[in-house]
Amino acid sequence: MGKLIFLDIDGTLCNDLGVVPTSAKQAIIQAYENEHRFYLCTGRSKAEITEDVLALPISGIVGAGGGYCEVDGEVILHQVFDSKELKKLIGFLEENRVEYYLESNQGLFASANLRNLLIQLTLGDLAEESAEGQEKVASIKWFLDLLIEDPSLIDYEDVNKLSFVNHSIPYETIHARYDGDFHMLRSTVSAFGPDSGEIGLRNINKRTAIETLLHHLQRDKEDCLAFGDGNNDIAMFEAVGTGVAMGNAKEELKAIADEITLTHDEGGIAHTLAKLNLVNL
Repeated sequence: MGKLIFLDIDGTLCNDLGVVPTSAKQAIIQAYENEHRFYLCTGRSKAEITEDVLALPISGIVGAGGGYCEVDGEVILHQVFDSKELKKLIGFLEENRVEYYLESNQGLFASANLRNLLIQLTLGDLAEESAEGQEKVASIKWFLDLLIEDPSLIDYEDVNKLSFVNHSIPYETIHARYDGDFHMLRSTVSAFGPDSGEIGLRNINKRTAIETLLHHLQRDKEDCLAFGDGNNDIAMFEAVGTGVAMGNAKEELKAIADEITLTHDEGGIAHTLAKLNLVNL
């Protein structure tokens, strides 16, 4: 029986430009042909997963940091915010001029100034009309195109997670206010800035979702390995037999990993799949 392999997306399956390296694509396809099965395990909600990633032979998705799970097209888990609590949270962020986007399976719903802030952060000191500036903005166009800016379209009963891009108040202020009520996490997207973060449902994480998935499939954690790079992948490693930290991973994750591989662009996923004899490269 083949292995179950869980893949974080940002910084793991995808590089810093959001691209899946060719080495990873080829290795995943070959491993799938060798009867191993792959599951995305990401902080992204389903609407944020690109066609490039979904084109891979993926057997399921753990999304929204553990709030959503589907296997072979069947939704086996979907946890959402209480709409009243969510609106209070949004009110706090708006009062403090913190930009955010709401993540649901229907789309990503952006606060009023989020798009402009993301463009400013991407440009840095570059002029938007310069050739280099245009190239920089083009690199995030895939994400900007996902943002829905019409608040009338939001279904507050169907929000999996909230991500905030914050350059107004310390992260610690938001964390202290809501930790315990929600699952608080610093953002794993470095471009958002150190005071940015994610807010999910309490007691929901990648580990809890993987455990639900394994129970559904009647498989054991020893049958599983996972690739990750961020601190939110610590919970994922707790749910599998072998945790593989990318070469570009956070030191906290490397400290608990069973294996440390190369970076995404150096072929880390392919390297470890070959080392474990799951593919022949």
